[in-house]
Amino acid sequence: MEGSRKKFKLKDNVDILMALMIIMVVFMIIIPLPAKLLDIFIAFNITLSIIIILLTMFTTEILQFSVFPTLLLITTLFRLALNISSVRLILRDAYAGEVINSFGEFVVSGSYVVGIIIFLIIIIIQFIVITNGANRVAEVSARFTLDAMPGKQMSIDADLNSGLIDEKGARDKRAKLQKEADFYGAMDGASKFVKGDAIAALIIVVINIIAGIITGIVLKGMDASQAAQTYTKLTIGDGLVSQLPALLISTASGILVTRSGGDEDFGTMAVKQLFGFPKVIGIAGAVLLFLSMIPGLPHLAFLVLAAACITAAYLLYKDEQQQNMKQEAMQNQEMTEIESKEPENVMNLISVEPMEIEIGYGLIPLADESSGGDLLQRITSVRRQCAIEMGIVVQPIRIRDNLQLKTNDYVIKIRGTVVARGELMPNMLLCMDPTNSNNDIQGISTTEPSFGLPAIWINKDQREEAEIKGLTVVDPTTVMVTHLTETIKNHSYELLGRQEVKLIVDSVKGKYPTVVEELIPDLLTIGELQKVLQNLLRERVSIKDMVTILESLADNSRNTKDIELLTEYVRFALGRSICNSLVDDKGAITVVTLSQDLEKLIGGNIQKSMQGSFPAISPDITSKILKSLRKILDSVYFYENQPVVLVSPKIRAPFRRLIEMVFPAVNVLSLNEIPNDIEIKTEGVVSI
Repeated sequence: MEGSRKKFKLKDNVDILMALMIIMVVFMIIIPLPAKLLDIFIAFNITLSIIIILLTMFTTEILQFSVFPTLLLITTLFRLALNISSVRLILRDAYAGEVINSFGEFVVSGSYVVGIIIFLIIIIIQFIVITNGANRVAEVSARFTLDAMPGKQMSIDADLNSGLIDEKGARDKRAKLQKEADFYGAMDGASKFVKGDAIAALIIVVINIIAGIITGIVLKGMDASQAAQTYTKLTIGDGLVSQLPALLISTASGILVTRSGGDEDFGTMAVKQLFGFPKVIGIAGAVLLFLSMIPGLPHLAFLVLAAACITAAYLLYKDEQQQNMKQEAMQNQEMTEIESKEPENVMNLISVEPMEIEIGYGLIPLADESSGGDLLQRITSVRRQCAIEMGIVVQPIRIRDNLQLKTNDYVIKIRGTVVARGELMPNMLLCMDPTNSNNDIQGISTTEPSFGLPAIWINKDQREEAEIKGLTVVDPTTVMVTHLTETIKNHSYELLGRQEVKLIVDSVKGKYPTVVEELIPDLLTIGELQKVLQNLLRERVSIKDMVTILESLADNSRNTKDIELLTEYVRFALGRSICNSLVDDKGAITVVTLSQDLEKLIGGNIQKSMQGSFPAISPDITSKILKSLRKILDSVYFYENQPVVLVSPKIRAPFRRLIEMVFPAVNVLSLNEIPNDIEIKTEGVVSI
């Protein structure tokens, strides 16, 4: 039985001990206490008041010390019980213990009048300043807290509805709000006990002195002077040991109810805010230094304080600079960590690359420089080549791997859309037969992606054999780079945005400012110039000679704003550049022309639209034109295999739009675009 009994634990029975202590306080009012025990209780009361005021200074929010209103009531009752016990001993024995006697002698110090005055000053400060102030603050805080409760409740409900907090968080916030309201309401009532305690202290002092003198003379046989000295000293001592804890607890009450929030304790907040502005401390030091120079004032005191303030201001300023540097370094580190964790922010996710290449896993070594891949350098050369040949600015091309592709596949994208794709054999070579002699070399049959020619993938050890037979052999990187180059040339008009046009114009303006200033923005906008350049690039006309293009537009844009017509004027100005790659070694150009009837048919049925002019002819006639054109093109040998159709200037643009879907590589020229010194060889006539 004894082994099964639970041991008494203090922490598990605190509620019982607290109840017994409160009952004991009540009995202290009735039961006389010996002087020794009274000394212990008085010392305990002082200690408890010191602990309470320190707790209020170190709490960061009021609910951390929510028991304070109840504790305030209990300490007030305890203090009154001690007062009654001490008054009983003073009047009965003219002695109330060493603590009261020592306090009385310390304050009186031989002068009872001074002692009484000091004691009265303490009582007045306690009653008028601290007690009344704490009482008023508690009353106002309680009223404002209750008035603000509906708004705070609505704020919690709004946070819950918006998803910022969950149901548990809302319950916790509501409970905390209710506890704060209960606390301030309790403080409003409890502060009345402190005020009553101060009034009772004044009454007890008067009773002690008057009743003590009477008791000393009547019952103790003392003379009036001795009775006055004895009971005055004991009364002052008793009042001090009673009012000192009262003063500390009243101050604690004021500190607690005047806290305006924050996540730091009172001492930390006070130091930070008092010394948070080094300039203020420095100015105060300068003022004290000025006061130290005024005759009649204590120079040393002001000088020492001035030096202390100026030194403190300097040290605080240096510390503030260091804190700012640390904070900036921490912010940079946090930004770096965020960027490392999130390499692409939301804006990057919605942005589209002008051009990019996605490669399968097996093609990664082609772009890996550590593995000997030179794809990145070759792509840089492609951008340079496009700038030299076509005059366009190709933005940096991003290369990324795509696990969704087949191992050896790649795709070329323009603004996120696939425009070309191909397949490579990384450890093999591509062999092409330009003469179509049908060589019997062994390999994997395929199609060259750039021009659609039949080709064969062969092993690297077959290279010499293929070259002896006159075949063209290229490595996989060259195949991709050539495909990329042709893709850029075919889609260069899509890559030419307003920003690229602005860069080109700014580059020309650096050397030829007059040409640009005459045209832009008075005659044409950047957007209109972009459309003209796109029309040229759509037919693979180089725009490198921007000076000629801009001068032609400046000459003709005063008369018309038709983009198609302005494009034809520019083509006329660029005629020699357009024909340069079409002229053979003898200075002649081989062309196919249209019959006179076909020229009249197309010229008489041209319609204008937002996309330009086009011939409005029946589908049957269109089909006949395309069939006749294909037949003629197949029978005519053109220089460097670049077919050319020569038409009148009036129908050049509509005819080009008619055939571009079926014959995108055919050059359509007008008579105005061929310089006089170039011979024209007509090898066929398209008719219906």
